[in-house]
Amino acid sequence: MLGGINMDLVTISPRFPQPGETVVGSRFLTYPGGKGANQAVAAARMGTPTTMVGRVGDDVFGPQLIDTLAASGINVDGIAIAPDTTSGIAVISIDESAQNQIIQVLGANITCGEAEAGRVLLALADASTLLLQLEVSVDLSLQVAKEAYALGKTVILDPGPVRPIPPEFFPFCSVITPNETEAQALVGFPVVDATTAAQAAEQLLDIGVGVAVVKLGAQGVYYATADGGDFVPPFPVEAVDSVAAGDAFNGALAVSLAEGATLDQSVRMAAAAGALAVTKSGAQDSMPFRAEVEELMVGA
Repeated sequence: MLGGINMDLVTISPRFPQPGETVVGSRFLTYPGGKGANQAVAAARMGTPTTMVGRVGDDVFGPQLIDTLAASGINVDGIAIAPDTTSGIAVISIDESAQNQIIQVLGANITCGEAEAGRVLLALADASTLLLQLEVSVDLSLQVAKEAYALGKTVILDPGPVRPIPPEFFPFCSVITPNETEAQALVGFPVVDATTAAQAAEQLLDIGVGVAVVKLGAQGVYYATADGGDFVPPFPVEAVDSVAAGDAFNGALAVSLAEGATLDQSVRMAAAAGALAVTKSGAQDSMPFRAEVEELMVGA
């Protein structure tokens, strides 16, 4: 796992403010996050050995972020502390409908470079899957994707946060997992339902990815390969907040595929994990354990 490690600063309010407006919130929370770190916790809770590579800052948040990952059973030997740099942070607003808006400052994450590339390469010797996001340098992610792909590893790219991706990246993506906003940025048209998700998936296949998985939040998931596609309906749950639901999805998807499950089985398990994540507050705290995921799948 190469990706972002953040401290999340969360406000909860009845609604999002309009430009120039102040809205009185009801709660303020801080908890460890970052797409890479969240997905590492999700994978670990699904029962697979997980190694995290990345950087934190030399501020008060850095040791907390590393200790939290270690407490989840994750190998943190690949996490460095960047001197004279703040840790990554995400300022998250959540409204009463459980939707979220996020402003992210990448901080130490963006300082990752050749040292992290080397740590990823070492970790790949005992790994089957490399899970990437875009909270570190896109060039670095492309570099390690090429190396992993050349070694016959499965490369899964979560193309968030939205950033320009060079066209040469896509052929090294065994699987790409955009949500609606990220898919729209990739294909250039709104992705709002299963029909447009299928169109987006087809376009992503055309530019070189092996498997396209388009997450539609509460509407479900559409996935496609060169042999065709299918839709996985959502699992009915009561949402508390949607923060990190996509991270729970990606962690579970990576584990299931690594275990040899079919794509359909893996997407269904990932959808169940993502659904469970919205039933709890927080990022890493909301990542479900495998028994919970399997129980939801059996009951659905």
